[in-house]
Order: sequence, then structure tokens, then C-alpha cells
Amino acid sequence: MNIVIIGGGAAGFFAAIAAAEANPAARVCILERGSSVLQKVKVSGGGRCNVTHACPDARELVRHYPRGSRELLAPFLRFGTTDTVQWFEQRGVRLKTEADGRMFPTTDDSQTIVDCLTNAAKRAGVTLRTSARVERIAPAGHGWHVHLGREEVLHADRVLIATGSSEAIWTMLEQLGHRIVAPAPSLFTFNTKDPRLRELAGLSVPDATVSVAGSRLSARGPVLVTHWGLSGPAILRLSAWGARELQAQHYKFAIRINWLGEQPEADILAALTGLKTGIGRKQVAAHAQWGIPQRLWERLVAAAGLAPESRWADLGKPALQKLATELGASAFSINGKSTFKEEFVTAGGVDLREVQFKTFESKRHPGLFFAGEVLDIDAITGGFNFQAAWTGGWIAGQAMVE
Repeated sequence: MNIVIIGGGAAGFFAAIAAAEANPAARVCILERGSSVLQKVKVSGGGRCNVTHACPDARELVRHYPRGSRELLAPFLRFGTTDTVQWFEQRGVRLKTEADGRMFPTTDDSQTIVDCLTNAAKRAGVTLRTSARVERIAPAGHGWHVHLGREEVLHADRVLIATGSSEAIWTMLEQLGHRIVAPAPSLFTFNTKDPRLRELAGLSVPDATVSVAGSRLSARGPVLVTHWGLSGPAILRLSAWGARELQAQHYKFAIRINWLGEQPEADILAALTGLKTGIGRKQVAAHAQWGIPQRLWERLVAAAGLAPESRWADLGKPALQKLATELGASAFSINGKSTFKEEFVTAGGVDLREVQFKTFESKRHPGLFFAGEVLDIDAITGGFNFQAAWTGGWIAGQAMVE
């Protein structure tokens, strides 16, 4: 049996290893158009590789996928995060869990994961070809012809597409009759030139709620000020769940930030009124509250129209209300987006209605399989996108040799 896997990333390697280990007689070949493999694995997590997330409950796990949650439930019950941890440990790689649930190799080096995958593929007898650009795939009897450059054609009994967000491959699949959901960036940061954030790059607030004005989009978590605007887990979650909606607005929209998590504005006002009597002689700007970084606090106080020398005892109800609004509902105009480091993720891809998720096989073309971001599946940051790749790759790899 000949199996050709197009794409040398996380899903492609996992599928190749699963197939070759399940059936040592199968001839498994990975085709990678670039000169090197597993590049996204290499840069993930700042070079540490966020392998997965400590979330053993499949029903809880799927809640982190804006697209694909319903389809992934059964696959996660077959091969979930616990299986991923065991898979790597059985091959000599131990993972650790950080406070936020993200899991990394104990070496804190993504090369550990790259080496594990490449060595496992080599031991299983998988053939790897780099700089191998696929120009066309076509049904051929009960199998497939994979056309490469210089008129080279490979015959395959099974083909798995694991090319990620590849416009060229999506075009080929459209020509085969598959419906492709239009792509949209999914993980990105927000650009704003708001003067309140000027020269505050690097400051973070550990618990804030960010919402998009005029919509139901909202996310809670840490917010980070960057040179170009706003980032951090809350922003990235919002970008993932709002990928389509924000794209439709051409990334020009308004947001509101509650710097105190989900504390209602009325409660903030009551707390500020208490400070007026409790620390009345102290200057408002000089004494940050609720753990807000001092420099950001000063900007918010100024934005509320309070003079730098204002003391708590001097504030009337209108001034306290303005400060409460600034703390609980700061308004910012967003005028663009930026890619989140090298960890770009794209919504869109093969329509999930055209895939059999028991095997990750095409419903239109028997013998054609998919895994990873070539499908219209994506998740928030935190190791969830890799988990979808491991799960899809493992199930498809097993199914191709049955």
C-alpha cells in the first residue's frame, strides 16, 4: 500500500507515523514543498512548543474551538490530550503543565518535539521529501496520482492533505469538487494609536474583560499593551471568536475594556466613593488601585479629566463617575490588526460537512483524507490548535491503513 502525505507539519508527521506504525508494510511518504519541515512546531510558544493543553475532558476541550467544536468531540474522545501526553512520553519526551494549563516539553525547547517526530518517522520507515511541490492531485482508478514538477507522478492508494492554510491546495481541492470556506485570520492583535497607551508597551493587566461595541463578542483574561496596540490572551480569544465578524468590518471597530475583570461600573463607583473617605488626603494619580500598573493608572486618571494633583477628598460624584467609566468601560478605536508572533492561525478551509470525522476522510472522494488547518477548524491560543492536528493526524493515519 502506498500512502502519500502532502505537508510536513505537525498533522502530516503525526499521520505518517501513525500509519507506518499501524502497518509496517505500508510505504508512507511525506511531501513537503519547503526546504525544511515542522517549522510551525519550531517557532511555537516562543521556541518552546506549546504541545497541548491540560484539559482531559473532551467536552470541555471542544469549547476552545470557534470552528470545529461539534465535529471534534468524538475524535477527542478517541485521542485526546491525555493520549498526546502518553504518546510523547512513550517516545522519551516528558511534558510539563504551566499555571495557565499550557503544556511544554520539560526541556523548554521546541527542537525536542521536532527531533521526536522526525526520529519516530525515521524509525517507522517513513520517507521524507523536501522541496517537493505538488502541482495537481487526481483520482486514478481506486487510487490517486500526485503530480510533482518535471512531469513526475506518484501513485498513491491513499492521500492525506495536511498543508495548513494553503491557497494553492485549496484551489486544487475546489477543482475536485470540495467546497472551501473562505479564509480569515483567526489569531491576531489589535492596532490602536490611543494616547492613553503611548509608551506603555510591555505593561499588562492580569484580569480584564474586552468587548466589541455593537456585538456580543466578549473575552476575559490578561491584556498586554504593545508598541502597536493591544495583545494578550483576552485579545487573542476575541480575535478567534470574532474572526469572521471583525474581517467583515475590515478590522476597524470599537472596543470597551473593563480593567477590573467583570466588576460592574456601579460597584466600581461605590468602591471609588469609599476611597474618597478612606484615603481622602492622598493624590488620586499617585496611588494605583486594584493592582493596575502605576503608569496605566495615571493615564486612566488623566483620561477621566482629573488633574495630577487631585486628591480623593476633592472629587465630586461626576468626577468619580468619569473615573469609574474609565476603569470599567474604557473605549478604544481599533484601526487594524497584526499577526500574533509567528503563530498565525487561519479560519477557513475544507467545509466540515464534507468530511467523515470517524476517519477524517473526504465524503466526496474515497481515499482522500485531511488533517490540521487545511480544514475549517481553528482554536484559541494555548496548545489547542496543535491538539487538533495530533488528533486528526492520528485518526487519519490509522484509518488509511485499515
